[in-house]
Amino acid sequence: MMQGTTLLGLALAIGVCGAPSIAADETDASREWRAYGGGPAHTHYSPLKQIDRTNVARLVQAWSYDSGDAFEGSEMQCTPLIAHGVAYVTTPKLRLVALDAATGRQLWSFDPHDGAEVKSKYRNRGLMYWESRDDGGRSRRLYYSVDEKFYSIDARTGRPDAGFGYGGFINLKEGLGRKIENTPVTVTSPGAVYRDLIILGCLNSEGLPAAPGDIRAYDARSGLMKWAFHTIPYPNEPGAETFPPNAREYLGAANSWAGLTLDEKRGLLFVPTGSTAFDFYGANRVGDNLYANCLIALDAGTGRRVWHYQVIRHDMWDRDLPAPPSLVTVRREGREIDAVAQITKSGHVFVFERETGRPLVPIEEVKVPQEAVDGEVPAKSEPLPLSPPPFTRQKITEADLTDRTPEARQSALERYRTFKKGSQFMPPSLEGTLIMPGFDGGGEWGGSTWDPETRLLYVNANEMPSIIRLIPRAEAAEKSTGRTLYMRYCATCHRPDLSGGGNEVPALKGIASRRKVDDVINVIRRGSARMPGFGDIGESAVTAIARYLMTGEAKEASALERDPRIGLKYTLDGYVWFQDSQGYPAVKPPWGTLTAINLDAGSFAWRQPFGEYPELAAKGLGKTGSQNYGGSVATAGGLLFIGATLFDNKLHAFDKRTGELLWETVLPVAAASAPAVYEAGGREFIMIGAGGGKFGGRSGGTYHAFALPLDK
Repeated sequence: MMQGTTLLGLALAIGVCGAPSIAADETDASREWRAYGGGPAHTHYSPLKQIDRTNVARLVQAWSYDSGDAFEGSEMQCTPLIAHGVAYVTTPKLRLVALDAATGRQLWSFDPHDGAEVKSKYRNRGLMYWESRDDGGRSRRLYYSVDEKFYSIDARTGRPDAGFGYGGFINLKEGLGRKIENTPVTVTSPGAVYRDLIILGCLNSEGLPAAPGDIRAYDARSGLMKWAFHTIPYPNEPGAETFPPNAREYLGAANSWAGLTLDEKRGLLFVPTGSTAFDFYGANRVGDNLYANCLIALDAGTGRRVWHYQVIRHDMWDRDLPAPPSLVTVRREGREIDAVAQITKSGHVFVFERETGRPLVPIEEVKVPQEAVDGEVPAKSEPLPLSPPPFTRQKITEADLTDRTPEARQSALERYRTFKKGSQFMPPSLEGTLIMPGFDGGGEWGGSTWDPETRLLYVNANEMPSIIRLIPRAEAAEKSTGRTLYMRYCATCHRPDLSGGGNEVPALKGIASRRKVDDVINVIRRGSARMPGFGDIGESAVTAIARYLMTGEAKEASALERDPRIGLKYTLDGYVWFQDSQGYPAVKPPWGTLTAINLDAGSFAWRQPFGEYPELAAKGLGKTGSQNYGGSVATAGGLLFIGATLFDNKLHAFDKRTGELLWETVLPVAAASAPAVYEAGGREFIMIGAGGGKFGGRSGGTYHAFALPLDK
C-alpha cells in the first residue's frame, strides 16, 4: 500500500466499512461546498434554508473531529470542501483528510510527510476539487500544495494520482523562466478549476530574492502546464516599460496568493495580485510595476489578458489585494450589470463591469507625497474609489487615540507624535510612518460575501494601525559569524536579543529546547509564513546562524553575497502594530468591524464592532471589536455565519438584513478560517475549522459541524 493512505481509505475505494455510497451519488452540487468560496464566483452564498432566523438559536454541535496535529504555534485556516457526502480538510501539519460529512467519521488520510515529524508552521486555506466530465464524474481529484509540491489526490482513496506529474505531484518552482532554488513557491489559497484546467496563483517570498508570481494553468489529468501569464513581464511583453530593464531576471512576487475567481459562463478568470518584492522599498523597481497590485481579467482557457486595473501603481505599504473578488450584480441607471467587486487592505471596494473592466464607482487620483527615503521614487498619484465609503478608518488623529486608561492614552500620545502621518499614501520613513489600516487591512484574506437576496456585500475588517519604519541594511563583512549574520538578516524582526517582535514574530530565546537544529536550518533556508527564505546566503551562513541560535556560539562562516540588483539599502524594522503599553490597539474602538454594503446605493446597510477581548469585556469594556481573520457565509435562511474573531474564539450567526446577533458558540480555539454550509443526510450543517495560533493564541486542530437537533 502507498504510504500516507490508511487501510480505511482502501476500504472506501472498494465500498466497504460502511462508507458513504459516493460512486452513484447524485447530490446537487449547489447544496454542498465544492469550491473554496462556495463556488467559482466566490460569493460565499448557500441556497440552503433549513436553518433560518426562527430556529438558529437551537443549533447544537452535531459532531467534531480532532486531527491531533496541533503543536505550539501551528495554524489551521482551511475552509472544508464537501462533495458527494464527503468533507475534505487539511490539518495543521497539512495531512489531507476525508470525513463522512454527516458524522465526522474519518474515511482516509494522506500524509505528504510520510510520518516524519513536523514542527514548521504551514498555512493552507483550502483545496481544489475536480470531476471528469468524460466519465460522468467518476474520476475525482483533490489538489493542494505542500511547499513546492502541488499534489493531485484521488478523492475516493486518498492516493496520489500516479498519472499526474512526477507520480502524483508537480514542482511549482519549475517553469518560471529562471532557476528558483532557495526561496519559497507554494499555494496557500486555492486557485480555480475551469473545465479540465487547474489554474493557480502562488505564495512567494515578500523579501528578496523572490520568484516571479506567474499565473499558471495545468492539465487536471497530466499536470502539464498549458499556459502562463507573466505578472512581471519579459522585455518584449506589454508592461515591461513600467519596470527597470530586464526586471524579470532578478525581481520577484507580483503574485496572486489570495486565490482566484471564475466567471464560468464567460470563461473569465479574475486575478488579484500583490506587490513586487520587496514590499516596502522599491529603489530597484522604479516605475508603475505592472501587473503588481492589479485586478486582472484573463481568458481562462488561454491566459490572454482581457483587461486589468491597477489599484496601487508603486506599492510601498504591502497593499496586496488580499482576497479573491466576488461576482456581483449592481444596478446603474435602472439597468442590472454583471460586475466584479474587489475589496482592498485599505478598506475600499472597487467595482468593475465584468467584461470590459469599466469602473462602476467614481475613482479619484490622490497625490502621493514625494518625500521618500533616498533611492525611492513614489508614483505621482494613486487611485481611490469615492463610493461606497471606506469600510475602515483612513487616518488617525490625536482625538482617535485610545482613552482606555489615562496611562494608555499618554503612552499612545507620546509615540504618536514621533511618527510621520497624514495621507493614505505617506511613504515609509526612517522615523516610522503611521498607516491606517495596518499591514493586514482593512479587508483581509477571508474576503467578501455577496448575497443575491439582500443585494448586500458583507466584509469583516481590522481597524489596527501599523508602523512602517525603514532601517539601513547592515553591511556584510567578507567573513561573518553566526551572530553578525543573525544581526544582518534576522534581528530586524526577531530583535537583537532574540526576544521576538510580538504578534507573529516569535521569540527565539531557548529555541534549542523546542526545535531540532535541522528544523531551524530548514526554516532559515526555506522561510515560514511571512518570513522569507535565506538559502541564497549559502549553506555555511545558514548553518552558522542556526548554531548561534541553538548554542550561542558565533563561529565564522563565509556569507555569499546576493545579486547586487536585489541588495537594497533599507529593510523593514519588523511588522510593528501601533499598540498601547498593555498591548491593546492604541486607538479607540472599534478594533474590528463587520459591514454590510449596498453597492447599488454606494452606502452601508449596517455596520458594527466585531469581536471582543474577554478580559476587557469582564471589566465592562465589551463590543470593542478585535482583529479577525476568515470570511463569512450568507444563506437563503436569512443568516450570516462567521467565526474569525481571534480572542473570543466564537462562531456567530447574524441576521443578514439587520446585523442582529442571533446565535453564537465558543470554540476550543479561534476559528481563523471561513465556514462551509452544506446538506448531508437531509440535514443542513455549518462546518468550521478551529486552528488558533495567530497572535499568540493557543493552537488547535479541530473541525466542528453544527446542525439543528434531531427529533427524538
